[in-house]
Amino acid sequence: MRIIARKTLRQFVEKLRGSKDHKAVKSALDAWFHEVLHAEWNTPADVLKAYANASIVGPDRVVFNIKGNDYRLVVAINYRRQIVFIKWLGAHADYDKIDVKTVTYGHQTD
Repeated sequence: MRIIARKTLRQFVEKLRGSKDHKAVKSALDAWFHEVLHAEWNTPADVLKAYANASIVGPDRVVFNIKGNDYRLVVAINYRRQIVFIKWLGAHADYDKIDVKTVTYGHQTD
């Protein structure tokens, strides 16, 4: 899979620098990135085989739990082109403030 845009992950980790979660979130996101980079997903069922705790929220939208569900990562997947688009990343509490089916890259909660 190709992942657009890793920069989002790096920026999020950088915002956490100095917090107690920084290292754990960085490690979790790095692991997620490398696992997905080597994945071959053709359907949402393929995603669930690799990530049983992921939530399929539409034909192309998937929510991944990061660091024991403290954080959420929302992506859109184009299965035909093998591309994962990062749409949103944030704390679980902030996740409740977004519409997961329509949130777009760059959206920030207050």
